[in-house]
Amino acid sequence: MTDPASPTDILMQEHRLIEHVLDALETAADQMERRQAVRPGFFLDAADFIAGFADGCHHRKEEGVLFGALRDSGMPVAGGPIELMLDEHEQGRRLARGMRDAARRLEGSDAARQPEGSDDDADRRSLITNARGYVALLREHIIKEDEMLFPMADELLSAERQDQVRQGFERVERDDMGAGAAEKFQALADKLGREANALRPT
Repeated sequence: MTDPASPTDILMQEHRLIEHVLDALETAADQMERRQAVRPGFFLDAADFIAGFADGCHHRKEEGVLFGALRDSGMPVAGGPIELMLDEHEQGRRLARGMRDAARRLEGSDAARQPEGSDDDADRRSLITNARGYVALLREHIIKEDEMLFPMADELLSAERQDQVRQGFERVERDDMGAGAAEKFQALADKLGREANALRPT
């Protein structure tokens, strides 16, 4: 019988799925900037993944379970890595909302072919800026967690506390996400990846 994955291993596995969507999102933003036709719904689907998985599952595990365990084990919140991670989570939420709002305004318009200076062009630029801002923020955020916070957590949390954190993660998946949520978000990430690949120049 193999040992269960550590809480930080679980979170790092989720980081890899999030990075898959970040790659797709960056590709779509780049192609939209080149005036290639990219459906606004792509960015709405990406925002759904962010809200439902990156924020609603992954960050909920961190904020609602891991960070509390770290605090209780002696890691200060104010002025330390936890405060930085929480601040970056909030920055990510603002950027994701900006992306979603711009994509909603663009739905039903032919924004890729609108003249410079039009309302649609402003919305297109807002969408690109927020999407790229989110990608850049999350990539740096993931590096900080994988290379700084998580090794600290592995050292600080006792085996008993790690078991408690794993159980907390299971509660988030069961009670907050519901049955089939992991498969749904995996399928959405795969769909976004395929669509982004089709946008790349051949």
